Amino acid sequence: ILSMPELVIAVVAALMAAYCIWKLRSEKSKLSSAENEIGLLRQERSIVINFMHNMVEALGEGVQSEELYENITHAAIQSTGALSAAVFKNIEDREMRCAAIEGLFPPHRPLPEEVMGNIRTRAKFVEKILRSETFPIGEGVVGGVAQTRKGVLVKDALLDGRIFQHSDEALKVYSVVAVPILFREELLGVLCVANPANREPFTEVDFSLIENLAEQAGLALHNARNVHSLLEKNKLDVDLALAANIQHLLLPRKFPDVPGLDIAVTYLLAQKVGGDLYNVFKLSEHRIGIAIADVSGKGIPGSLMMAITQTHLRHYALTLDSPRDVLLSINQELMDAGIRKEMFITFVYAIIDTKKAELSLARAGHELPVLARSQKDGTVEVERLDSSGMALGMVDNRIFSRTLKDISVPFHPGDAFFLYTDGITEAANKDGKEFSYSRLADILEENLSMSATELNRSILDQVERFSGRTDYDDDLTMITIKCADAAAATEIAPVSDESKA
Repeated sequence: ILSMPELVIAVVAALMAAYCIWKLRSEKSKLSSAENEIGLLRQERSIVINFMHNMVEALGEGVQSEELYENITHAAIQSTGALSAAVFKNIEDREMRCAAIEGLFPPHRPLPEEVMGNIRTRAKFVEKILRSETFPIGEGVVGGVAQTRKGVLVKDALLDGRIFQHSDEALKVYSVVAVPILFREELLGVLCVANPANREPFTEVDFSLIENLAEQAGLALHNARNVHSLLEKNKLDVDLALAANIQHLLLPRKFPDVPGLDIAVTYLLAQKVGGDLYNVFKLSEHRIGIAIADVSGKGIPGSLMMAITQTHLRHYALTLDSPRDVLLSINQELMDAGIRKEMFITFVYAIIDTKKAELSLARAGHELPVLARSQKDGTVEVERLDSSGMALGMVDNRIFSRTLKDISVPFHPGDAFFLYTDGITEAANKDGKEFSYSRLADILEENLSMSATELNRSILDQVERFSGRTDYDDDLTMITIKCADAAAATEIAPVSDESKA
């Protein structure tokens, strides 16, 4: 027996499926060939089955967005006969990141030459690169679709300057369809298929099929996001309790007392066991190390990965002066230890030197750190500290080292250094809108005169007011370090008893 919300969604699904049939039959009426008619009827059946399958999956218990992304790519391949497909997720209307791949999907940027000759590992490497890379909205065909929110059919990709052509024949692009995945006016992502198996260009019918699939994908993803919090309840067991104990021992309760620095951390768990990691520790009398990370795995694997990473961090931070060198060393340790392929860690490691009045950092795929400065005219400048880098545990240091770099900026009295995990900016309200970086920047700009603890509390209050809830789908971690004129007390920002670090 269906509940009322499920019944409504089922009716909508049926109506949209009927619309798909009508649209395809409109195309079919323009063709006289019996062979084409049979082909279109098969495609009608495929798109309707895939549509209903995804909707049922979205309503079913235990289904996560990742599974839906995989179902969408599989349905796209089955519907069009494409050799590969990918879904790219929209990140804050600013950049795109691959969420699911099926087949050997051609990257839209050049690949390192040393891996192209290794046929046995090439497919896995290409998938790792695609999953870890982000690219700005507007770049290439996928970025262009995200920007315009209009689908494109590229019949001859060899003549299209937006598409990078690889020297490897298996990665050449001959034809492409890319369409936006929308829910109402919100861009959730882009669905892209490449290269029909028969080497013929994609047709207008293929384009229509992918457009229709994207329509139902938007509804399925929106529904899955709304019910996600319900799927994570009542999971406390022995494994989670053990993982929580491991995590409890890893995260610091006290921070170093450094004259001139005001330090506050807020850490809230979405579940009993989180995937966020943080640390603030003393390197010398005038230098501190700051780390924030997000581990892809949860439960015991994620907690053990946190433990290993924390151990390597403290070891290399005390022996190496460069944040980049510290991250390179940790990455090599993880790769040597054989990190599971589905696990990775986004990471920022920074060093504040109060004697030099300098902040240096390196970033491995994590959210961009933020620096807020008071200007002479009384205004506040808030900027992201842009530093490239892939997540830890994705590739070995031959490739990882090419993406990673140190940056250094002045850090003067009145400045505030802010690090956070995506649980802050991706906290969603009842309409599915995310809190976003722009709202975060506004709070920093308006409240820079506050203490570090007060600033964290203000941000958390605004997130809770925006989302209309105090429980979260993802962990929330914030580190704020203010450069003060005199010594300031260091403390952890007040949070609930269960989630206090």
